[in-house]
Amino acid sequence: MTLSASPLLTDLYQFTMVQTYLDSGMDQEAVFEFYVRQLPIKRGFLVACGLESVLDFLTTFHFTSDEIRTLARTGRFSGKLLDYLASCSFKGDVHALPEGTIFFANEPVLRVTAPLPVAQIVETRVINLLNFEISIATKAVRCLGAAGGKALLVDFGLRRAHGAEAGMLAARASYAMGFAGTSNVLAGAEYGIPLYGTMAHSFIEAMGGEEEAFLAFARSNPNNVTLLIDTYDTLNGAHHAARAALALAPERITTSAVRIDSGDILNLSFEVRRILNGYGLAHVKIFASGNLDEYEIDRLLTASAPIDGLGIGTKLDTVEDAPYLECAYKLMEYAGKPTMKYSSGKQTIPGAKQVFRCFQEGIMTGDTVSLSNSGVEGLPLLEHVMKEGRRLSASPSFASIAAHVKDQLRALPANLRGLEPTASYPVDMDPGVRRLRESAQALIDARRKL
Repeated sequence: MTLSASPLLTDLYQFTMVQTYLDSGMDQEAVFEFYVRQLPIKRGFLVACGLESVLDFLTTFHFTSDEIRTLARTGRFSGKLLDYLASCSFKGDVHALPEGTIFFANEPVLRVTAPLPVAQIVETRVINLLNFEISIATKAVRCLGAAGGKALLVDFGLRRAHGAEAGMLAARASYAMGFAGTSNVLAGAEYGIPLYGTMAHSFIEAMGGEEEAFLAFARSNPNNVTLLIDTYDTLNGAHHAARAALALAPERITTSAVRIDSGDILNLSFEVRRILNGYGLAHVKIFASGNLDEYEIDRLLTASAPIDGLGIGTKLDTVEDAPYLECAYKLMEYAGKPTMKYSSGKQTIPGAKQVFRCFQEGIMTGDTVSLSNSGVEGLPLLEHVMKEGRRLSASPSFASIAAHVKDQLRALPANLRGLEPTASYPVDMDPGVRRLRESAQALIDARRKL
């Protein structure tokens, strides 16, 4: 079992709580919901992603004998807990927003219904996966929105990602949202993502002269000729790349693009385009990289920079401006009764809930959070995706997820589509939810007075 798949990849308190649940005979059905308390700064919306990773985790969830022995060696856990875990698997239900669905604060993104010990013990990994992939997906969608279809975007962030799994999931999430591909070879093999790559400055330095380096690279990689031109001087590099491209043409080797990775990319792109065109190489594209994000993409393409592709690295894979979500996975119901956290600033909304979305002429006008068994106007967003531990449908294709994202963005109010949203989206609680919350609060208050 890989590290990321092990159920030991969790917080200690999950096991100590489950041990106490078992000692107390508390193993009835529980409902937990994952949601985001508030949107990060400058985010008018978030995009659901990570459901496939969560379902994969839940489908294979079990403890090996080695993992049981590892827990036993800590001396913290009873035989009752260890025996329970040895036969433990996830046999619960999951309702969730399809990947690519736009959502807002305090809306359930995923709901787990399962016996309390199991629903509790998967908490950490569920949050871990959804927090990251939603963050990446939302950043990717913002980058795609800034590009406006004028340039293809590629994930270049593996080397700056916070660990190997982060690099893999960033490649997956960004491609699912509509990126053209990734530089991550393992992600390409694992997820079927198209691979993109050029060369490093070290290659140019090791080879000596730029033109000689370009010729050698092209002859060794005739089907992937993108030449990095900014190792020494970008404009001189453009001339060297142009001369190399002309020398390669009789060998039936086509130079696809040149890459600019530093400097004033906006002005350099115009100069490089002029140089390439002067050699009759209008077909050679310009690819840019180097600390790019949605704001820089917007600046470049608003100025009509002649850039055909962009490698988005560090600021995508680390979600530099919003690296985490204020998210939670909270108990909403146990043994058929609503539960509620009542602490200041972090109150929960009890009960198993659904989100209903209304539209007017194809544009989203508002959401209503309702009890899952209530009839409310609008389109229900959470879908039943797992029943008794079994997936109810096959995994959607990346193409279908990306198409869903585009449909969602077309329906988003215009004042929320930009990089600086000018309004907030209306999310209301229906009367049934309000009444349930009031009764739960009254019950808690009565208990506190005892």
